[in-house]
Amino acid sequence: MLEIIVPGANASGARLALFDFDGTLSLVRSGWMDVMVPMMTGILLDLRSGETEQDLRAVVEDYVWRLTGQETVYQMMELARQVETRGGRPLAPLAYKRMYLDLLWDRIRGRVKRLQEEKASPDEYLVPGSRRLLEYLRKRGLRLYLASGTDEEYMKREADLLDVTRYFDGGVFGAIDDFEKFSKGILVRRILESAEFTGPEFLGFGDGYVEIEEVKKVGGTAVGVATAEPECLGVDEWKRRRLIGVGADFIAPNYLDLDNLVSTLFPS
Repeated sequence: MLEIIVPGANASGARLALFDFDGTLSLVRSGWMDVMVPMMTGILLDLRSGETEQDLRAVVEDYVWRLTGQETVYQMMELARQVETRGGRPLAPLAYKRMYLDLLWDRIRGRVKRLQEEKASPDEYLVPGSRRLLEYLRKRGLRLYLASGTDEEYMKREADLLDVTRYFDGGVFGAIDDFEKFSKGILVRRILESAEFTGPEFLGFGDGYVEIEEVKKVGGTAVGVATAEPECLGVDEWKRRRLIGVGADFIAPNYLDLDNLVSTLFPS
């Protein structure tokens, strides 16, 4: 069920849609926070700063959420800063990132293998209703962009496995090693600088802080995807509160009620 946060908000003037990937469309990496947060909490706990595990977990959850949607290395940069603040000697952020990716791969390798071997339907690892929504937006004439904080090499592979790359005529973008050269904010600015689109013509879908913030900064319309993974049938209240806090116009648990979603976004 779609929740209207800003009465009267709509995307009737939208000409492009910017999608986040993980948690907004893809469920291949579902549960990534259950890998990242304990890893970081354990690293900080080993410093014996006197803080409880619960206290440190709250610190980690706060900055992980705040940086969700940016390139993963930014979360690792903040981890390094937190280690240094507590008197520790941090590893390089890229070293922490490799540690995290190794742990995450242990969690998701079976999903990737099932898709590669065609033992699972791509739609099994998509937020319910995703494909119908993408097809509708393309048919309506919107140009679609996909942007992720996950490394481009991996997210492009997963987008191909999920058979969604073909919908994104605007391009598919992921994190690169030179992280200062790409971000969702940079992508939005590039689109605006092309003079082909204006800010109010942006429609954004995301389950994280960054994509919602970037779309709202330029005057676009944002749908917060607060889905309770992995079933994706209800709203995750933790996500919901944070997405509303950063400016989401709407909150959706999935895209199953497509008729209601599109009639609300495009009332004309």
